[in-house]
Amino acid sequence: MGKLEGMKQRYDQITIPEELNIRIQQEIQRSRKQQEEVRKDVGSRRFRRIIRSMEAMAAAACILFTAALNTSPVFAKEAGELPVIGGLARILTFRFYETEKDDIAVSVEIPTIDIIAEDTGIKVDAINQEILTRCNQYAEDAVLRAEEYRTAFLETGGTPEEWAEHHIQISVGYEIKQQGNDYLSFVVRGTENWTNAYSESRYYNLDLNTGKAVTLKDMLGGDYMEIADKSIREQIAERQNAGETFFAAEEGGFTGITEDVKFYINENNRPVIVFEKYEIAPGSSGEVEFEITGGN
Repeated sequence: MGKLEGMKQRYDQITIPEELNIRIQQEIQRSRKQQEEVRKDVGSRRFRRIIRSMEAMAAAACILFTAALNTSPVFAKEAGELPVIGGLARILTFRFYETEKDDIAVSVEIPTIDIIAEDTGIKVDAINQEILTRCNQYAEDAVLRAEEYRTAFLETGGTPEEWAEHHIQISVGYEIKQQGNDYLSFVVRGTENWTNAYSESRYYNLDLNTGKAVTLKDMLGGDYMEIADKSIREQIAERQNAGETFFAAEEGGFTGITEDVKFYINENNRPVIVFEKYEIAPGSSGEVEFEITGGN
């Protein structure tokens, strides 16, 4: 067994505390509002303590990983065989854990950007910290929402057996969109299978030549909003002619992009603008994407 594989096995065997999900005090009466608020606050603090302990374990593993790279030629060689994005960077799963309690299943996979080429000047520590914080915060908030849903379900006559049939699942993960020599583009998602209201997607686009975050303006030029709007309207018309359904502008449909519109960079080095489910089309369409041509 290689050293990296052995370390991974030991790391994966770290016991995750059973208290990852927040314990909800079911016996507190709905009418005792003040006690209910206290209960939620206590539960939240407990979960955050657990999350912080997980962050500490992950940070310790990262320190051990880095130290091994610097001190062990064999370890460095084995680490170098991990999937590489371009010749400059790679994506690693920094932390992964699964847990289930009160029939609420949680799966969290947190990515990290690892710059492997020397003297690039690319700084990713702030991005990695943001990703770690966002993933942990989403998981914490999602568990709270699910526990509150469970409490309400049981208090209104539902049984634990009926609750179990809901198969509540909370997932945090990532998907790599672009693995070229010039760009690194990926999305981090948080989903709850019992509701769409709190799903989140955060896109990260990094120029590996400059180390800077890529904007639509960088890719399309100063008239990027006009270029994107024109392309999207043309594509909507084409898809409608092919039988797809979109909301009309007066129904909340597409009226133009905003400065914070979500996008990723595809394998053709073109920006792809993403609209969330229900944003401009019926839910059956899911996320709606448009590859934008033109511009720079």
